[in-house]
Amino acid sequence: MAYDETLAERVREEVEGLPGISAKRMFGGIAFLLNGNMLVGVHGDDLIARVGPEAGEACLALPGARPFDITGKPMRGWLLVDGAVLDEDSGLSDWIGRAREFVEGLPPK
Repeated sequence: MAYDETLAERVREEVEGLPGISAKRMFGGIAFLLNGNMLVGVHGDDLIARVGPEAGEACLALPGARPFDITGKPMRGWLLVDGAVLDEDSGLSDWIGRAREFVEGLPPK
């Protein structure tokens, strides 16, 4: 599956200055890892955001968010965010920030 290269580049620009950031092909797209833990990724035209189980339920109420379910088994605390809502002023930055709040609390891999 192809992924939105433009969105991937926007994500790369947002996270490139973070210490411990790396990129890896995953889920048929590209993932950005923080200290070895997945932070966000691009799957098709959508953003994958790892916000954690506690924030995940609340984040589902936000525009464009839905469970991350590409295998028939949703991953708790992971969301897909419709790429169209990320075109708004701070949409992408906000989602990356939500993911950072969770992932920065995980032990490095």
